[in-house]
Amino acid sequence: MQRLVFHFWQYAHPENPADLVVCPANASPAFRATFMSQTLADGLRAGHYKAIPKARHGPHATMTVRTRMDELQETIAELGLRPYVEQIDERGYAVVPPEVTGVTTAHVDELVRLLLDKSEEYIGCGFTVEGGPECELDYGDFRGVLELRSGATPSQFQLMQLCTYHRAFRDLAVNPVGTALIRYMIGSFGHPLVGAEAWAARFSSHNSFIKWAGDGYGDSLGLHVDQGGIPLPWGEKALNANCNWCLTDYTREDGAFACVPGSHLRKGHPDENAADEAVPVECPRGSLIAFHGALWHGAYPKKTPGLRVTIANYYRHMSILPQDDIPNHFPQELADDCADPATFRELAGFGSPYQSQVYPLPKAVHA
Repeated sequence: MQRLVFHFWQYAHPENPADLVVCPANASPAFRATFMSQTLADGLRAGHYKAIPKARHGPHATMTVRTRMDELQETIAELGLRPYVEQIDERGYAVVPPEVTGVTTAHVDELVRLLLDKSEEYIGCGFTVEGGPECELDYGDFRGVLELRSGATPSQFQLMQLCTYHRAFRDLAVNPVGTALIRYMIGSFGHPLVGAEAWAARFSSHNSFIKWAGDGYGDSLGLHVDQGGIPLPWGEKALNANCNWCLTDYTREDGAFACVPGSHLRKGHPDENAADEAVPVECPRGSLIAFHGALWHGAYPKKTPGLRVTIANYYRHMSILPQDDIPNHFPQELADDCADPATFRELAGFGSPYQSQVYPLPKAVHA
């Protein structure tokens, strides 16, 4: 619980000094109404009451309120996530095993099958986890984005807008463990006392990285920060955050996730020596790697046969533009076909203010 201290003012009617109203200083009319009768609130709005100067620094009061983070702490305890949020605080990332996330082997199998089928549909080549691409792949003039730093030849591709493919991807996007960790990193906005506190996390994109043996990102490991497009300085809360779902085993030789532990606390971009500090994040198939948007991260090149398959469910603070314009272009009816439609709609940003005329308008009164 959060304990708040308020400075209270007294208001008096000029014709009846005994008629006093007490409410917090600088409170809005709507907030004042919770401290007084509607008649007195209307009178205050009409200017019939005035603040008594001598009470300006007068009575104090304390109030205990329940915040979104209080609710989240209970959820974290119920889901057994306390060790993982501590790791995120300290290291900038946490590896959560499938027995904690509840993502089953059957769900992972289905996701991999759907991704490989979609890859064959788009590319015209078969893929297997064990053998990789079944034909030679040509990128033409494309040289990659992170690969440009080291001159490596791209050895992966991305499938995008996964949540439009199949319900299995939408269910993963609202996994309760992933959602709780993202909310922990990104936080809330507003204030509980005015009834406007809400979670700030929104979807940015849902992508899959499918990688085979090659140079990867080269010696640089492609180290970067996800919130790198946001001007400095950054605060404690993540402005972007990520849930990487490992659909194949992660080892260094298999092209594992690379990061510099604790680098999110530096609140800046990777320096020229970042790759020397990097470590591989090794974990079994089905694991979740949840990480802060300021963590220096990339990946090791894959040196073994077959594929490394990952889903990156990428989130943003509501004040940050998304990679994929989900609020305007995602088919909203698909949001109802998932394990938690209400959470999906919230994270998608459906119904957010200012995207349309969501607030009521007054009507003209004609005599």
